[in-house]
Amino acid sequence: MDLGLSGKTALVLGASRGLGAASATLLAQEGAHVIAASRSGDAPVEGMEGVKLDLSDAASVAALIERLAAQPVDILVNNCGGPAAGPAKGQSTAAWQAAFEAMAAPIFAITDAALPGMIEKGWGRVVTIGSSGIVQPIPNLALSNGVRGAVAGWSKTLAAEVADKGVTVNMVLPGRIATDRLAQLDGIKAEKSGASLDAVQEASRKTIPAGRYGTPEEFGAMVTFLCSAQAAYVTGSMIRVDGGMIRGM
Repeated sequence: MDLGLSGKTALVLGASRGLGAASATLLAQEGAHVIAASRSGDAPVEGMEGVKLDLSDAASVAALIERLAAQPVDILVNNCGGPAAGPAKGQSTAAWQAAFEAMAAPIFAITDAALPGMIEKGWGRVVTIGSSGIVQPIPNLALSNGVRGAVAGWSKTLAAEVADKGVTVNMVLPGRIATDRLAQLDGIKAEKSGASLDAVQEASRKTIPAGRYGTPEEFGAMVTFLCSAQAAYVTGSMIRVDGGMIRGM
């Protein structure tokens, strides 16, 4: 199936590894020109354009926004790392503000900068990578659950505002996908429980109807489809890629 992405320009945030890298790679394979943004500036595939972006650095975000004014994109894949693990109780106001400033505010600003070019062309795709914690809060990830929930509300609201402009806005919610971030969280759980990492991962797999962790490539395939011409009537959605999980991670 030709996804109609040849000649399109895609900006993928957090593209040097994990879910962002998989999404960037698959978009490139479908013929899109991919700008891979990350703190390191490293692109996941040789020949792909890499740019430096630190979402926690206002100057770095401003530089990317300035670039978008000069070089509009057709596709924007929003992706950011998660905050430190921890409970909801006792989180300081400063911790909540820092999480929002790192995970939500820069994504909102970058999307606002990308939208005029999409609207002018009458074609655009905004896909934001979220978390299964939006559907079912994940224990001990209060900051992530809270801020990503705010991003979900923003995404759904924006989708309705630009739907008649040919621009779709969707979220993809990963469950337990085999990334460095998941390995880190499994390691934290093992340390706190006193169980081995293998035991924690085996117990986790048993909660997934598919019986295994997903791969970044499987996740990236869904992101790529939502960016396609065929997905023009899919907007305002939160699509889960989680192996059939009922609860969060």
